[in-house]
Amino acid sequence: MTARRAATPASPVAWAALSALLRYPDEELVADLPVITAAASRLPPSAAAPLGRLAAHLAGRPLLRLQADYVATFDLKRRCSLHLTWYLHGDTRRRGQALWRCSQAFRQAGFTVAGGELPDYLPAILELAASGGQDAAIAMLAGHRAGLVLLGEALASLGSPYAGAVEVLRALLPDDERGAREAAALAARLAMTGPPAELVGAVPPAGAGAPRPGGGGQG
Repeated sequence: MTARRAATPASPVAWAALSALLRYPDEELVADLPVITAAASRLPPSAAAPLGRLAAHLAGRPLLRLQADYVATFDLKRRCSLHLTWYLHGDTRRRGQALWRCSQAFRQAGFTVAGGELPDYLPAILELAASGGQDAAIAMLAGHRAGLVLLGEALASLGSPYAGAVEVLRALLPDDERGAREAAALAARLAMTGPPAELVGAVPPAGAGAPRPGGGGQG
């Protein structure tokens, strides 16, 4: 999957829409969908269309179904994890170090991660970008381009309505031809081998964080 560059630089509206749409669906999100849809419609077509489709999908299904689908996609499938450090480090000591660096990036930008989530949780990083910490957020996202490639490819292979949102996100990252090539090569290797598997028991598994109704262990 190849991300296409958005027509204009990323705006807080784009980051905020992505953050909201990629979060666990609840009553608040459903209530906010008309506002999110209206805001997304003012973005360039390359972003507006995929985000509009995802918002329409969320608006057109019962909440309990949306929640079950979200858990099945993001919490029960490691290859669709929204916790970006897992793709590079698995459940190893290095992942603990990477999480610490993410936490420091939030603190240095004047923010913390709420709700019991880990600091590599993609919607939290996107919210940081929308709230004045765009430089710190983009640095974290750029450092995990390979994970974003793998996430997008996994969602696309499932026919997930969330795949388009990840494509938009990748297109919003700054142009970096060398970084994109290196990320694609690393993603191809990780797709074959998977992340490191050194289990140390100190880091929650990908998808861990604030408990969700209907959630469970990953397969």
